[in-house]
Amino acid sequence: MEFISQPLPATKRVALVAHDNRKAALIEWCSRHRALLQRHQLYGTGTTGARVEEATGLTVEKLFSGPMGGDQQLGAKICQGEIDLLIFFWDPFEPMPHDPDVKALLRIAAVWNIPVACNGSSADMMVQSALMEASFEREIPDYQGYLAKR
Repeated sequence: MEFISQPLPATKRVALVAHDNRKAALIEWCSRHRALLQRHQLYGTGTTGARVEEATGLTVEKLFSGPMGGDQQLGAKICQGEIDLLIFFWDPFEPMPHDPDVKALLRIAAVWNIPVACNGSSADMMVQSALMEASFEREIPDYQGYLAKR
């Protein structure tokens, strides 16, 4: 696969996802970073997005809940260049019935080279980076080039 350079915009489209046992931690994290997050466009899987929106007053575009396909909706948005950052507080102690969907979402985020944070510490570091509110280049698969060679 060939790669091309593509910018992530200064105003990020941020996906927020949390497993049930981590929703409270994500809500607390969003509350602490509310001023920063309100300058960006937020997306969330159904229950997580609704709870974040209710607790913080932030506007979150809500997709389906994770087990009902929300993880896959986010994956599609990543592929289409509509998500720039994934904050996914997952629970390493509980097996998830939709674990294949979770793995697919994380794989797609890696394929399309978007920043991913899986816990509060990594999310703190990510949003406190100077790149959070700046445009910067990243390498992504050259899908159009790939199609042209087929």
